[in-house]
Amino acid sequence: MKVCLVGSSGGHLAHLRLLREFWADEQRFWVTFDKPDARSLLKGERRINCFFPTNRNLKNLVKNTWLAFKVLRRERPDVVISSGAAVAVPFFYVSKLLRIKTVYIEVFDRIDAPTLTGKLVYPVTDLFVVQWPEMRKVYPKAVNLGRIF
Repeated sequence: MKVCLVGSSGGHLAHLRLLREFWADEQRFWVTFDKPDARSLLKGERRINCFFPTNRNLKNLVKNTWLAFKVLRRERPDVVISSGAAVAVPFFYVSKLLRIKTVYIEVFDRIDAPTLTGKLVYPVTDLFVVQWPEMRKVYPKAVNLGRIF
């Protein structure tokens, strides 16, 4: 299986790294910011740099959408996995257009209110994972796996 792991640097990237048991034996590549933590955590991994800042930055949203088209058409992963943040949005919508499966994991610190990224990708995500039972009220189609991070 070929996996695309998409996430902002910092906590989102750290969360995706904690899923190592799942992706360690799979062909994979990462899409994240070119920042010191990402370079350090992903040393030896295939990493594609996306544009930042992403929060409410229309210019970088457009650039990351074009990047998503380019990367996903070239790489053709079987699944795109993310825990946020904003860089996930263009990758999930482009994945939907290209019929690539997506898995979104809402972050652990959201107990009863959605993240902006979660709200934006929920309509197009194939598997939406929450970590608290209360979040099923926010995202009725979500799967509650309990604490995974």
